[in-house]
Amino acid sequence: MSLTVEHINKFYHEKNVLMDVTISFEPQKIYGLLGRNGAGKSTLLNIISNRSFATNGQIFLDGKLVNNSEGPLNHIYLMSEDNLFPAAMRIKDIFKISEKFYGDFDWELSQRMRAAFEINENLKFRKLSTGYRSIAKLITALCVPCDYIFLDEPVLGLDANHRELFYSFLIDTYEARPRTFVISTHLIEEIANLLENVIILDRGQVLRLDTIENILSEGKTVSGPQKLVEEFTKDLNVVGEEALGGLANFYISGEINKVIPENIRVAPLSLQAYFIQLTKGKKAM
Repeated sequence: MSLTVEHINKFYHEKNVLMDVTISFEPQKIYGLLGRNGAGKSTLLNIISNRSFATNGQIFLDGKLVNNSEGPLNHIYLMSEDNLFPAAMRIKDIFKISEKFYGDFDWELSQRMRAAFEINENLKFRKLSTGYRSIAKLITALCVPCDYIFLDEPVLGLDANHRELFYSFLIDTYEARPRTFVISTHLIEEIANLLENVIILDRGQVLRLDTIENILSEGKTVSGPQKLVEEFTKDLNVVGEEALGGLANFYISGEINKVIPENIRVAPLSLQAYFIQLTKGKKAM
């Protein structure tokens, strides 16, 4: 069951928020949706889940138009920063109403997650801290049976231990019941090892959609004394550079087919470094 976003545009008061966005999401994959503040990530996810409307363009699930169609929308779930649950509703009732909307709620998983996160299901949603509200929403997202789960800043307010616990549950449920997860977050390094595909948005446009393997295989970081690094990289495709105190990091796209001097270090380019260089406005890798 494939999900296709076709030529989506969104304008707010003549401002282009999304411009000709076309993405095909593959079944049973984990995507990272990356972008700087204001890149259009949340707007795109709200349009896909029918919480907002595109100015033009269409979204199809398994060939069926998603917009205002209950059947396809039942296969899509968005967990976001918005608190859509009534403030006076208890956590256990949030789970129950989610089951009524989507069916086949995974009560066994919710019990394990509640125990691991030590969250009281009898508490009202308004009584929870920001972190525990995120936890309640994450439990709901992982326990509904939808084929496409979109997580917009899912670890908001979570401490490091709780974030690691969430990532562990995400992998466990993905292996037990494969679905497509799309994670939008600024904590790029934390999720990098979870991802199979990466989408990078910048100023409302898709800059890159590829496997993380392809992206990471292209980039290199060349580090060392600044003058040596400049000399070594002068005939390479330099896409970004940083210098401090006589030392430098130069970011390279492509192969390095020459002997590496003793004082120069060449390392793979991390996903976060790739993202930063790509969205700085310099030439793409």
